[in-house]
Amino acid sequence: MKSIFVNVERCVACKSCEIACALNRSSLSKRLPEAISETPLPLSRVRVEDADTDGGFPVQCRHCADAPCLDACPAKALYRDATGLVLLRDERCIGCWMCVMVCPFGVPQPFRHYRKMIKCDQCIGMDAPFCVESCPTHALLFLDPDEIARGAVKLQRGRLTGLDFVAAKTLCKP
Repeated sequence: MKSIFVNVERCVACKSCEIACALNRSSLSKRLPEAISETPLPLSRVRVEDADTDGGFPVQCRHCADAPCLDACPAKALYRDATGLVLLRDERCIGCWMCVMVCPFGVPQPFRHYRKMIKCDQCIGMDAPFCVESCPTHALLFLDPDEIARGAVKLQRGRLTGLDFVAAKTLCKP
C-alpha cells in the first residue's frame, strides 16, 4: 500500500496541501473563489504544523497498522479496507471524538458544524492524493514503503519521514 511521506527539509509551510485538500472536498466548486463562500467551509484533511525549523510538517492520517482509533470508536464508524486504509463511514460517526483522543498523532479532526470527525482517505480513487500533487516543493511524496526499502527510490533515510522512516514499512502494513 502506498503511503504519504514527508520530506521535512522541503516543506516551507505554504499550506498548498491544505488548500488543495479542502478544494477537493468542496461540495459546490473546486475553485477557491466559490469554495470560500460555502457554508460550512470545506475542510482539509491535512494540516501543516509548525516545525522547529523555518518550515512546517504536514500531518494527515498515517493509516496505522495497529490503529487505536478502530477499537476506540463505539459506533464502528472507522474501518480498514482491503488495501489497508483506515476509512470513515460518515453516516455512522456520532461525534464522540474518541478517535481524536486515542490517535497517537492527533490526526482526526472534529468537524463541529456536523458533529462528525474528518480524516484523510488518501483521495481514494485518484492516482495520488491532492495534497501530494499540489505541493510545489515536493515535500509530500506518495510512495510504496517496499520501493524505498529496496532502494528503488533514492532518498536519504534521515530526511524522509513517514512518521519514522525505519518504522514506515511496519506502520503502513495492512
